[in-house]
This record gives sequence, C-alpha cells and structure tokens, in this order.
Amino acid sequence: MTGTSPAEQSFVPAPSETAFTLLVSSVLDYGIFMLDPGGYVSTWNAGAERIKGYRAQDIIGKHFSVFYPPEDIATRKPHLELEAAIADGRLEDEGWRIRKDGSRFWANVVITALFDKSGELRGFGKVTRDMTERRAAEQALTERRRLFTHLVQAQELERRRIAWDVHDDSIQAMVAVGMRLQLLADRIGEPYGSELAQLDTSVREAVGRLRNLTFRLQPPGIDRHGLIESLSQHLNDTVGSWGLEFSLDHALEKEPASETAITIFRIVQEALLNVRKHARARTVRVSVTTEDRGLLVRVADDGTGHPAVTHRLHEHFGLMEMRERAETADGWWTLRSEPGTGTTVEFWVPDLPSSLLDEPLPGAPVRNFDSRADLQGPS
Repeated sequence: MTGTSPAEQSFVPAPSETAFTLLVSSVLDYGIFMLDPGGYVSTWNAGAERIKGYRAQDIIGKHFSVFYPPEDIATRKPHLELEAAIADGRLEDEGWRIRKDGSRFWANVVITALFDKSGELRGFGKVTRDMTERRAAEQALTERRRLFTHLVQAQELERRRIAWDVHDDSIQAMVAVGMRLQLLADRIGEPYGSELAQLDTSVREAVGRLRNLTFRLQPPGIDRHGLIESLSQHLNDTVGSWGLEFSLDHALEKEPASETAITIFRIVQEALLNVRKHARARTVRVSVTTEDRGLLVRVADDGTGHPAVTHRLHEHFGLMEMRERAETADGWWTLRSEPGTGTTVEFWVPDLPSSLLDEPLPGAPVRNFDSRADLQGPS
C-alpha cells in the first residue's frame, strides 16, 4: 500500500464555488453584493436584504446610488467612490445610507474593483456593515466624557472659590482676632492674661487647620506641573509631616489630561487621608502606571487592615467618594483589606482623548496654591 505524505494527509480541499456562494448568500451581519462596471446591482445576499430592506428581485438591476442620501447624490459621491476604487483597487468609507423605507443608517462600506486576468474591469464587490448602534454608543461615550470634563472643572472651580473665600475672609478675620488677643493679654496681665493667651493659642490652632483645609482643597499646580510632580509634592508636604514613610513609583507613557489627573489626585488624596486616620501604618506606597489606554493607580499601606471595611463601603463616606469619582470617570475602584497585611486601594480611569478637552469653565481664578507659603498671611 502506497503511503501518503504529511502534506497530503493534512490537505483540506477548497470549498466548491457552490459552497462559497452559499456561504456569502447566507451571511446576515454583512451586506455582500456585486455591481457591474456601471454600478448596477448584479447579486444580493441575505445580509444586504436585512440591512437595506430590499429583496433581491426589488434591487437587482438598479443603480447602487439609491442607497445614498440626496446630498451625496448631488455631489456625485457614488460615482466618485467607484472611480476611487478603480484607481486604488479598493475604497473604504463611513457615512449615512438609505434603506428601502427611507430611513437612514450609519454604514461602513468597502468597495473593491474586480479585474480579470487581462486587466479589464469586470465589476465591483461591495461589503456593507450597519454601524448605527456602534456610532450611537461612541457618541454617548463622547458626551459622557464631555460631561465628566465639565463636572471636574466645575468641582475644582467651586473648591478654589471656597478656598479663597476661607483664606481671604475667615482666616484673615481669625488672624486679626489672634493679634487682638495678644495685645489684650500683654496689657491686662494676670489673672486674665493667661486665659487670653490660651484663647490666642486656640485661635492659632484653628487658623492652622483652616490653612491645611484650603491647601487640600486645591491640588498643587497640576495644570502646570503635571500629575506625578503634584503627587510627589503632596507626599512630601503632607504625608511626610504625618511621620509616614512613603514611596511613589510611576511609569507613564504620557501626561494625562488635566481632568484625568485631577480625578486621580483627589482619589489618592482621600486614600492617603484614610491611611492616616485608620490604618495605623508605618509606610505607604503609591504607584501610577499606564494601562489599557488609561491609568492604573495603587495606594498600599502596611497597617492593621480590616476585612469588614470591604463589605461595608456604603458606611464610609471617604470610600464611597473615591469609588464614585472613579466610576464617574468611566473607570473602576476596588479595596482589599486583611488583618496584618494592610490595605490596598486600586483603581483605573481612562485617559480623555485630547479632542474631547474643552476650554476651562469661565470664572476660574488665575491664582493656584502652589505652596503653603501662599496661605501664610499674617500670623
């Protein structure tokens, strides 16, 4: 018995022309049909009928320009597309097309010029996909991101206004009260002098807390310095003053959009505040990396950890705020906390395409809190 070679054993015969025709005619997700050299429909499959609404007997023999809206016909777009396909071999286009009932749909169209061995044009192959739902989803996503951009801008504008109102009104008034108390304590003497001095100390402490509040309300120059430098400054100025050891690891392909950077800064800021309040940690590690057209961020501490926290997020306003910020940006947020292993906050947010970034909202103050020196004033 004569053996067969491995190539012969693995050979699979090509489908017959009849089988291939059956495959094309049965496809439902794509309209696949042919045009003669003049642009008249010569074949029609089930997908074309589903997408465009014509049965084969209704459309074969008609010019394919019936699929185009009047404004495209007025500019001779169907004819120009055939000419481009002949010149380049194929043409791909997206735009509005018309169904039999007159309704419009957004189509992705590929037209391929078909030549025989002698180089003579025999017609065109045309493949159409209905992209209406995808286009609507993309537009909805674009609008959601645009609204997110405006939301972040509005929130930051309001924070700046509050910060400057507190700085220019409440803090200055309390500083004046403290100065007055000092003068009174010096003039009155005992037994009331010591009490006035204690009041002066309380006022000074309150002023310090308000200055810290106004500093936290405004990220330190993200627009000018970028996300990583702003996080680094916050870790040095704030977390360092808490007595915690810290590290910041980063691997960014590019600087994120301002609104994305602010969202990340706010979530990290809240996560670090929770470490200070609840973790009883010695060290905290922050990492920021580019991943899947967005940024993946982790804030991990070596504190006591608490598994119940992960099951009662709704009871913790700070945790809810972090998650809502991430999800509003079309991202996700999660928390892992176990006794003895500390707590890790992890979240991912997509970066905004530059084409979606609008001008900042009008009325934003020009000044930024770039250092605590901006907030000192008289004391």
